[in-house]
Amino acid sequence: MNNNPIGVYDSGIGGLTVFSKLSELLPNENFIYFGDTANMPYGTKSKEDLLKITHKIMDFFAQKNVKAVVMACNTTSAVAYDCLKHDYNFIMYPLIQTVCKILANINANKIGVLSTEATANSHAYKMYLKKYNPNIDVIEHGCPGKWVECVESGSQSDLTNFEIIKNHLNILLNQNVQKIILGCTHYPYLKNILVNISKKDIFIDPSEYFAQYIANDLEQSGNKAEKQLFKPEFYVSSNPEQFFISSKIFYNINTVPTLAC
Repeated sequence: MNNNPIGVYDSGIGGLTVFSKLSELLPNENFIYFGDTANMPYGTKSKEDLLKITHKIMDFFAQKNVKAVVMACNTTSAVAYDCLKHDYNFIMYPLIQTVCKILANINANKIGVLSTEATANSHAYKMYLKKYNPNIDVIEHGCPGKWVECVESGSQSDLTNFEIIKNHLNILLNQNVQKIILGCTHYPYLKNILVNISKKDIFIDPSEYFAQYIANDLEQSGNKAEKQLFKPEFYVSSNPEQFFISSKIFYNINTVPTLAC
């Protein structure tokens, strides 16, 4: 089992933030990445729809005999993880539940969270941050699907999109938050826009903490792979050519992904 692959998924290219860090920390592991481009964005979908989507993805990874699945998606970590965590035989690493253990102890009393609407409505970040630090003040703000779409299309610098991003960021800045968690894996790729509106060190990219936690957990649990050839596989549910093009700013994928799910 130790040499079985690790599944990583998100609604599109955003999860490559986590995948790229994992591939650096775990060079002996083989990964299967799935981008659910047919259902992107997740943030405006109902809980029922998100559960169906996540079940289908987990079934796909079960057929691939993975030893673990990295839920590199804030929305499904928030909405689906607790419903699915006992349904499969592999390890699941949910993004929000994992990183909140760490982020609850950062040097800040008032934290803002920029996320999809579905993640914000679940209040998962507030619930888990306060679970580990009851004294922390958490302000969540759901952003429109346009945030994800402009990253996927590479149009984040368009003036209209810049104004949309600026207006939503200012909602948190006006409440004097000390740190802002980028609570969607797509959002770190808006940093070149965000730093024009606020100082760089206010933003937190959870993927860095998430990847390190997974690497440490595999080591401590004895589930790390023995030395083997790094040979990642990439799958999408639609538009493989567009995924291939858009992914270049995140990770250098050598071949067009395969259609699946």
